[in-house]
This record gives sequence, C-alpha cells and structure tokens, in this order.
Amino acid sequence: MTVDAVCVGAHPDDVEIGMGGTVAGMVRRGLSVAIVDLTDGEPTPHGTHERRMAEAACAAAVLGAERVTLDLPNRYLFDSVEARTKLAEVLRELRPRMMFVPYPVDAHPDHVAAGAICEAARFYAKFTKTGMRGEPHYPARLYRYMAVHLRIAAEPSFLVDITQDLPKKTEALACYSSQFAENPDNAGVVPMVEGMAGMWGAIARTEAAEPFFAVEGLAVRAVEDLL
Repeated sequence: MTVDAVCVGAHPDDVEIGMGGTVAGMVRRGLSVAIVDLTDGEPTPHGTHERRMAEAACAAAVLGAERVTLDLPNRYLFDSVEARTKLAEVLRELRPRMMFVPYPVDAHPDHVAAGAICEAARFYAKFTKTGMRGEPHYPARLYRYMAVHLRIAAEPSFLVDITQDLPKKTEALACYSSQFAENPDNAGVVPMVEGMAGMWGAIARTEAAEPFFAVEGLAVRAVEDLL
C-alpha cells in the first residue's frame, strides 16, 4: 500500500483538530491520506478503548482517510527505540511522499514526545540491514501541524485555505462525542478550533485556514503558484 501523505497524532482527534480541513482537501483533490494514531487515547473521563476506536473510524470515514492505531501508552508516550521502530515500520509499509507531525512545543508531554518520535521514525524508516519489516523508505517532505494545549501562535511557513473543507473538519470532530459533547471540560474545544481557523484564515485573506511549519526550505515550481 502506498499513500501520498501520512498524518501522525499522539491521540485520536489530534490530526482532526490540527489539520482536519487539510486532510479533507487532499482527499477531495484525489490524494490518498492515512492517519496514524500512536495511542488509542485512553483512559479519558468518558471514553473506552472500544468507543475511541469507533469514534476514530467515524472521523476517518468523514475525511476519507485510512487510519492506523498503534499500541503505545497514552499519557506515558516516550521517544524510545521501540516507539520509533513501530512508526518506522508503518512508514515503510505506507511509503508516503509527505509526512505531517505534531508541533514540538506543547504543554502535553505526549504531544512533545510524538513530535520527536515522528522525526526519528522518518530517519529510521530508511534503514537497511535491519530487522524492521518492509523495504527502506524516506518521506520526502515533513511538515508540522499545530494542535497544542498551550495558547500560542507561531509564525507558519505556509497556510492552507480550508474554507471549502471546514464543514468536513467540524463533522469529523463531532464524531468524538466522548471527548467533546459529553465532556463539560472540553465543551469549548470545537468552537475554539473553528475560531482559530477563522483567525488563520484572516491572515491568509480567506475565510478559514490551517497553519503548517516546514522543517526544511520550501520551493515552488513557479512564482505564480503563490497567487
């Protein structure tokens, strides 16, 4: 199986929060996308493993993405050789051209660890003479998305216009009823995410956008592509 993009989150709903509109847009334009959750996100106050898996499957179906959930420990996610290897094997199987990973600065230790695991796994995935499954592969581009607990705004490398795809993003987030609708502490998360999309959209001179942060320099084939 080969996909155009792999989007990695520490927990189910991280990718949807940070770049759900971009995922929906890629799929709408004919690209293949896989979401990889490093953990199942449990335990949480209103969730169970079975429920979180059903919610994650619902959200992936809304966005049109494939989904893989690894068995690393929620709350105790750590950048280890084991974690790097598990994700690297997925990358060797899916062979994406692009990789989207969590922003590295956050209050949630799992998110910080996930960013480190992702960048190391990208490198591990190209190893030869290894016991890992699959053939060597190195995703050509790695970009960071923002789904953080800190109230921060950073200067993005680029913004993706998600005006057309914001309804799909909101619909995907609604799948996570155990995390939002049924959890009073998180009742404001979805409206906040929609508001942030509007803020980034204003910066991009459009209605809604999502920010991304490039690890390496970006190039365009023609300057008019920036219009």
